[in-house]
Amino acid sequence: MTQPLRDLDPALAEPAADSSALPAPDGAAAAASPAASSPLASEVERRRTFAIISHPDAGKTTLTEKLLLFGGAINLAGEVKAKKNRRDTRSDWMSIERERGISVVTSVMTFDYRDRVFNLLDTPGHEDFSEDTYRTLTAVDSAVMVIDAAKGIEARTRKLFEVCRLRDIPIVTFINKMDRESRDPFEILDEIEKTLALDTTPMTWPIGRGRDFVGTFDIERGGVRLLDAKDDSGPPVAMEMSEIAALNATLDADAIAAEMELVTEACPRFDLGSFLEGHLTPVYFGSALKNFGVRDLLDGLHRFAPPPRAQNSDAGPIDAADPRMSAFVFKIQANMDPNHRDRIAFARLCSGKLVRGMKAKLVRTGKPVTLSTPHFFFAQDRSLADEAFAGDVVGIPNHGTLRIGDTLTEGRDITFVGVPSFAPEILRRVRLSDAMKAKKLKQALQELAEEGVVQVFRPTDGSPALVGVVGPLQLDVLKARLAAEYGLPVEFEPAEFQLARWIASDDKAALDTFVAANRSGIAEDLDGDLVYLARNEFYLGYTRDRAPGIAFTDVKETQKGA
Repeated sequence: MTQPLRDLDPALAEPAADSSALPAPDGAAAAASPAASSPLASEVERRRTFAIISHPDAGKTTLTEKLLLFGGAINLAGEVKAKKNRRDTRSDWMSIERERGISVVTSVMTFDYRDRVFNLLDTPGHEDFSEDTYRTLTAVDSAVMVIDAAKGIEARTRKLFEVCRLRDIPIVTFINKMDRESRDPFEILDEIEKTLALDTTPMTWPIGRGRDFVGTFDIERGGVRLLDAKDDSGPPVAMEMSEIAALNATLDADAIAAEMELVTEACPRFDLGSFLEGHLTPVYFGSALKNFGVRDLLDGLHRFAPPPRAQNSDAGPIDAADPRMSAFVFKIQANMDPNHRDRIAFARLCSGKLVRGMKAKLVRTGKPVTLSTPHFFFAQDRSLADEAFAGDVVGIPNHGTLRIGDTLTEGRDITFVGVPSFAPEILRRVRLSDAMKAKKLKQALQELAEEGVVQVFRPTDGSPALVGVVGPLQLDVLKARLAAEYGLPVEFEPAEFQLARWIASDDKAALDTFVAANRSGIAEDLDGDLVYLARNEFYLGYTRDRAPGIAFTDVKETQKGA
């Protein structure tokens, strides 16, 4: 016996004409901003700033492009593989990214979809660039977690999820590559719940898998969306189970009906309040490569993703609707346009409105900064931002004035906290073939350290500086950029030190005594903060045990006065 999908459960009503017109789900009031009492509040409420997180090769960069396609930001689905300037993914613009087919820097892309303004931050997927990714996650209000349907939760995904959890970032899940061989969807949901301690609510459900994948059910609205449909912009189509089964010889109408009944009865209903608190994730199934399921995901972001949240500062949370402009820098990128040798600071607006030409206070120095040419970005392409609002990400050209973690305000002495730096896992000395270019190398390393490409530690005993990175691929990027952008061919040599830890103490005399006793292993980082360099884990533990009152840390976050 077969029956229409909508008859399986009262919630599966006739398809709505437009998902944006659907009534808000339970808990929707929790997502709404305060009443839009001003044009500023209305503009802030429109913003949705999110990142995409995944393990490498789960399809993150492909999904990024397809979101841009459906958002109207690009016009050609094949722009990721076409001729010359269309050959590479829009968000991957550095030569090493194009050569290796990976993302190694954060890209920012802004696009409109319906009545929302979306700021999409495409982060590096490779673990060697985790520091850049973690900083980017301080600048978003929600995230899309991409999971390979065949592999499930992978190590990198788990680690990035934990960062999101620490920051209470709501997560929407996209199960990708359903058109390839994949695991059972129930098994994947169970893994998410057990591994990540995250409740799951399927918003769509796959019909068939691998070569037999023919489309998805829309669980909330009812109806079916077919993989081979020419246009998925309309509502799902109501179909009888017998009609669905007729799409593929491997499908059975009764088995489909039983599976859908299990989905609707066993999986929890979507609750927006639980989602916003980070306890529940809505789940969508699809294939980014085939443009399938992406529009449903984008519609979900449109409906569920939160507007700009209050950001933590040393003076307490700063509400996005506060009319006084404030922002923090989470990324520096130089030479995005080699012809101009420019240097861009990516800043997340936390409150108020930025107007081109306004003066802002750089809290770290107390000096004014004129925001004469702020930009909106679409990967390496840019346009002048005459105005921007809380939630937006803007690029601020500068010549070394701004650093990662800096706070800009309309005069207030506040510092946004929580932008991290991580102790490197690899320390190297840089060998320059031409000693006459030593001064140029010092400047280049300073600029790349300000970007966050590398960390530079300058020993206080006057010995040569060391560079620190999280993973070996960062060394490849550093070498490539020194050669391409500064004309400095270099090689790397092992250092006598393997570990670096920031040190601090409430007792200045004790800290001074420790520094004096360990002079050969003390260095300063870019900000002038003290670092202890250890030969190995044994020496680090030995020194720590004999230094009461000295704190050794492997993570440094922006704090008051940083």
